[in-house]
Amino acid sequence: MRKFSLIPHNKVFYDLFDQSIQNIHVASEKLVDLVDNYVEVRAKASNIKDLERKGDDITHKIMENLHKSFITPLDREDIALLASRLDDMLDCMEGATKRMYLYRIRQPTPRAIEICHVLNKEAKELVETVSLLRDHARMKQILTHCINIHSYENEADDLRRAALADIFEEEKDVKEILKWLDIYQNLENAVDRGEDVANVLEGVVLKHA
Repeated sequence: MRKFSLIPHNKVFYDLFDQSIQNIHVASEKLVDLVDNYVEVRAKASNIKDLERKGDDITHKIMENLHKSFITPLDREDIALLASRLDDMLDCMEGATKRMYLYRIRQPTPRAIEICHVLNKEAKELVETVSLLRDHARMKQILTHCINIHSYENEADDLRRAALADIFEEEKDVKEILKWLDIYQNLENAVDRGEDVANVLEGVVLKHA
């Protein structure tokens, strides 16, 4: 006898969430390439902006389907919140990239490079995490991934504190300090929004698994 599930099988939301986080992961790879190979900054920043626009389109499709759907596979508020947090994560990544170009940053700091690599690891972890939403039998595995994501946020937080200590000790130009404070804030916000995604997913597991 086929097992009956109380969760509606509306694949469109799972497909769109997968597209959203995969797009974020690609953007994080581009960000790592930018800071590791700091050349052609304008072109690389433009590529990340294109991915941010693609992310906006995916978010719009999620919300459009949400308004059209009578029955949804997850609670409507969770779908809206997850879409919003994913969108925010990419917005912050693009914001950091844009500022590196607009502020004419000569070279990324070692701490900024480290934070970008942590952000990339977080995005990769989220790809695996979000993909588990569509499989009710494996949904509890999301919690293990969320623990890893929380550890990445803690790591990035430690790096940002060290970065602030470094810049106030080593940089004498107030304008450069202000530029980097803004960039670091956007990078930290991106990692934080990734943790917010994990928090939403944890809530979904508690409701449905």
